[in-house]
Amino acid sequence: MATAMQKRLEGKTIVITGASSGIGKSTALEFARTSPTNLKLILTARRVDMLEELAKKIMEEAGPGVKILPVQMDVSKSSDVKHFVGNLPEEFKQIDVLVNNAGLVKGVDQAPNIKDEDIETMFSTNVTGLINMTQAILPIFKKRSEGGRGDIINIGSIAGRDPYPNGSIYCATKAAVSSFTDAMRRELINTRIRVMEVAPGQVKTFSLVRFYGDEAKADAVYKGCEPLTPKDIAEVVVFNAGRRENVVIADSLIFPNHQAAATVMHKKS
Repeated sequence: MATAMQKRLEGKTIVITGASSGIGKSTALEFARTSPTNLKLILTARRVDMLEELAKKIMEEAGPGVKILPVQMDVSKSSDVKHFVGNLPEEFKQIDVLVNNAGLVKGVDQAPNIKDEDIETMFSTNVTGLINMTQAILPIFKKRSEGGRGDIINIGSIAGRDPYPNGSIYCATKAAVSSFTDAMRRELINTRIRVMEVAPGQVKTFSLVRFYGDEAKADAVYKGCEPLTPKDIAEVVVFNAGRRENVVIADSLIFPNHQAAATVMHKKS
């Protein structure tokens, strides 16, 4: 028997950015597992080969009820985003849910030694890319009845609320995401468009990029503790999208049990 959440998600078309790995990949899998009989997933990332592997995995698990469209796209490039909707096949154009997940953190430098390329990469992906994707999809939502319908779910971070040393640029980008999300919710108050933020604490997903591929440094971040998994966050994203339309889970902050703030953590020795 179908669950209430499965029924609410049936027939929807969902866009997930940064879907090739981490939270984005887990979110795609979770949507497919939750509503496997009638769902369309548009999965975007820079590496289309990884998206195609994910599509194959989803089809093996969920069967033909989930239609998947892998799209190579770098959200940090405005030209990619600008042509995204226009290039979609007709059956995928009526988007219902946008999950703005693409994001990254690079480096641990402090001012005045923060690398120009790290600043540019984080802002163009985490902030400008998210805003551009939202502006590309929002007109689809606003054409619907009652002023508009659809869901925007932005992946924020505890870093946007509780800034910490050696992460000032990343923290600034996630603070921008939080402010943009809140402002949009106010701007769209006379519609049925839901705007939500999911803000994880420590998740085992970003550290390898932050340390430029240095696995030893990345692994050291999680020594003595159990971080959240991408699946933990994916479950929250899908839960938010699967609520009754009048229910808006505006803001979700998710910690692992050993964490109480960005820098307040208990680690076993």
